[in-house]
Amino acid sequence: MFTAACVVGAGRVGKALAARLGERMPTRSTIRELEIGDADLVVLCVPDRSIAEVARRLPPGPWIAHTSGAGRLAELDPHTRRFSLHPLQTFTLSRGPEQVDGAWAAISGESPEAVAAARELAELLGVRPFEIRDEDRPLYHAAASFASAFLVTLHDVAAGLMTAAGAPPEALDPLIVRTVENGFQHTGPLVRDDWETVRRHGEEIAARDPDLLPLYTNLVEAEAELLGTEPR
Repeated sequence: MFTAACVVGAGRVGKALAARLGERMPTRSTIRELEIGDADLVVLCVPDRSIAEVARRLPPGPWIAHTSGAGRLAELDPHTRRFSLHPLQTFTLSRGPEQVDGAWAAISGESPEAVAAARELAELLGVRPFEIRDEDRPLYHAAASFASAFLVTLHDVAAGLMTAAGAPPEALDPLIVRTVENGFQHTGPLVRDDWETVRRHGEEIAARDPDLLPLYTNLVEAEAELLGTEPR
């Protein structure tokens, strides 16, 4: 279906997707100029707050898509040939198009033709598409934030506690990798029903960094509920 593409945006996602599409078809990149040439596919890799403005500035005709996780299709008004594809992956400027290899992607469309267009883009990018309802995209993106952004937050918190204890924070890295490799199996004191250790954790955190205690308490409560265990 697609013969030429234009990627709007040159950030982490935009550069990776433009490079991958460039391996498959003539692809140009643009930022402020919005010169899409003869592209029959325009992919907006811009901040969420800019999607609607950029979409309004583009001439109708080509298929247009955004790569936002939480953004709705209405943000692409007034275009009717539209869909969304969010690569479920974290990106960095220091790597290339191989970042999308093997990733999944959430797609949404308002017609069978739009969904088919989204699936074609997914195939071109080398990602595994799954369809979600447009209205469910914010919830889906919240899940992604828990798995990626908040994981980084937890790592930073844990690294701070390791440093406070006089331990090297980089020692956490193999632990995190093995947790993923083990399929996210629950381990630790709550699995052993060791609430005394949990209480000692809380006491030390309260003494060293009391601002972290509510986060620790909430995580303990969440894990306990998942495990079906109660304090004793």
